[in-house]
Amino acid sequence: MFDNAEIGALAHLYRGEVYRSTLWRTRLDHTTNWAVVTTGLALSLTFAGPYASPLPLLLVGLLVIVFLLFEARRYRYFNVWRARCRLMETDMYGPILRGEGVVMDGKWNTLLAQDYIKPHFHISYWRAIGRRLRKNYAYILAVQAVAYFGKLAIHPVPVPDWSEFLARAAIGPIPGIYVVLAGVAFHGGWIFVALHSFLIEKRARAGRSLISIA
Repeated sequence: MFDNAEIGALAHLYRGEVYRSTLWRTRLDHTTNWAVVTTGLALSLTFAGPYASPLPLLLVGLLVIVFLLFEARRYRYFNVWRARCRLMETDMYGPILRGEGVVMDGKWNTLLAQDYIKPHFHISYWRAIGRRLRKNYAYILAVQAVAYFGKLAIHPVPVPDWSEFLARAAIGPIPGIYVVLAGVAFHGGWIFVALHSFLIEKRARAGRSLISIA
């Protein structure tokens, strides 16, 4: 059992981890907000008039991916503090609330101590990208894709056939068919990343031990 002084130290430690978790959570929100604002700006420029170029929607898709990569890196840091907080909540405060006291069982406290002695990221960069995609960025990219398709389909007049649609998709000397195929590959790529990382998550959770900080 921990004595009162040690319980007090753990309480202050928990407060510090909550603060760091909140700070990095805010940083995640910042990059998501940047992605939303830039996508909204691209939508405003593209739909400003019937003859406005759809090019801003293409460029903003690339910019959103850049924000996603930034956010995935930040998420790996956030996940460290979040996991520590969660471990203390389940294995320290949970027993206290049940009236059992805080027991040094050699599991959760050793795991937490090792994480302080040798800190490391608990998830890979790939998994972090997948998580942020499924939570936020898939919706932003889906809006970008639908808006681009809608722009080509309705402006300046409703498209009469597929050949006209491809003609509108052309960018300078680049034929429309190549632009459309690049868009399909782009969106197919992030869908693959989201699904593949989800399967990795399922396997990781299935193989997780009873007490884990990952």
